[in-house]
Amino acid sequence: MPHALFGTRIIAAPMAGGTSTPAFVGAVHAAGGLGFLAAGYKSVEAMQAEIRSTRAAGVRFGMNLFVPDRAQLEPSAALRALLAEYRSRLQADAKRYGVELPPIRLDDDDAWQDKVAALLEDPVELVSFTFGLPGPDVVRALRRAGSAVIATVTTPAEALEAAGQGVDALVVQHVSAGGHSAAFQPGAGGGGPGGGQPGTTAELVARVRSAVGLPLAAAGGVMDRADVDAAVAAGAQAAQLGTAFLRTDESGARQLHKDALASPHFSETQLTAAFTGRQARALVNEFVRDHADAPEVYPAVHHLTAPLRAAAAAAGDPERLNLWAGTGWQRAQSGPVAGILAGLLADD
Repeated sequence: MPHALFGTRIIAAPMAGGTSTPAFVGAVHAAGGLGFLAAGYKSVEAMQAEIRSTRAAGVRFGMNLFVPDRAQLEPSAALRALLAEYRSRLQADAKRYGVELPPIRLDDDDAWQDKVAALLEDPVELVSFTFGLPGPDVVRALRRAGSAVIATVTTPAEALEAAGQGVDALVVQHVSAGGHSAAFQPGAGGGGPGGGQPGTTAELVARVRSAVGLPLAAAGGVMDRADVDAAVAAGAQAAQLGTAFLRTDESGARQLHKDALASPHFSETQLTAAFTGRQARALVNEFVRDHADAPEVYPAVHHLTAPLRAAAAAAGDPERLNLWAGTGWQRAQSGPVAGILAGLLADD
């Protein structure tokens, strides 16, 4: 049985950048799952509007926030030099599309304080955090306001640190997950198919389960009922899936992204910092290959490449677009969310 906190064995991962829309989260809820809205890259006002819309539809949901990394907002002189060099190298891409690159920006903390304040003023049932921990004061304040707090971790050590801050539950993310790595302790992120996390998602869940007693949701390479069952058998109460939902009708992902996931042209994924300055798993395309040595300064690189990605999308060019995908991407199915959930929840 799923833990009462989750209410289901299937969670749709918060996918920033337009994928996890209120309509998508509503479809997940209607089919028996739990969806999360994504506050990342949005203004406070846009976050609040999505909350109002989803709440008005009678949908159960959570909200995910990015935790800013102060070290990356205040990079060393050496990293600043690498950023400037990367910007220069991106000029060839900019020329290809006839766009201008923005100046290097180091002041974006994703409106962290204002988003937390907004969620304290108008609480939602579940608040999850990615890229770090919010701090015990924020955890306590959110819990006092009536929200359950979920942290995303990638190792047992991160899980212990999160548990020490008083969170209610954990999402345990394996390196096989698509999109950004949630790793926040030095050396936790990994780099290859297994990276710094040996074994499978289920094995990572078992290791975290042995370290903490909190409810766990398993993330990374979970694509079908067998993967969910393996995660639950290892000690998770739920599974969080992202890539498995990307091609669905209700997903807000670009059609170009959906088509790329089904294209035999793309045959592998890897972690790359080329698009945002933070390691993220994507289909390997020309941009990933051309910029294997991109500096890890997030979100400064994200802002540098934003006009390039927008231009690539407008031109229908998947070779310069961030095609986030987990290692199980070839099993992602098209069709309605309800069809995907029906298979995942069969016999529950």
